[in-house]
Amino acid sequence: MKANGKVFKYGENIDTDVIIPARFLTTADPELLKVHCMEDLDSEFIKKVKPGDIIVAGKNFGCGSSREHAPVAIKASGISCVIAQDFARIFYRNSINMGLPILECKEAYENIDNGDEVEVNFEEGIIVDKTKDLVFKAKPFPPFIRKIIDAGGLVEYTKGK
Repeated sequence: MKANGKVFKYGENIDTDVIIPARFLTTADPELLKVHCMEDLDSEFIKKVKPGDIIVAGKNFGCGSSREHAPVAIKASGISCVIAQDFARIFYRNSINMGLPILECKEAYENIDNGDEVEVNFEEGIIVDKTKDLVFKAKPFPPFIRKIIDAGGLVEYTKGK
């Protein structure tokens, strides 16, 4: 599986209250959540994001509350992958459960800029900044986790069993 898109770059400690503000948690419908994704941090995000685009962020992405709505909103917005220096553990697990591909790579965060075109090979953990012709290596998920993500999340994976 691969992803290819434009980068939306954010800093450190991006919490779930910024990813999807609590005032919009009256629904679990991905189509309703996506329109408010990142709006308190980047009010233009949902107007600019295109299917396949990628979020790149610093340390502790997804910290804060344990809401599953955060990776659901990101995925529904069209984001194909989140690359961060590291993730809050509950967000990390929720992303896998919801089928949102994520990779940890400090060097990618340090070198990729907002607006760069990036391609990601999930199977190998290879991140290519096509704008700058740079290549980064993240630790890929083991095959059993890739199967969950490829299925669209834990529920869909379980249905297929």
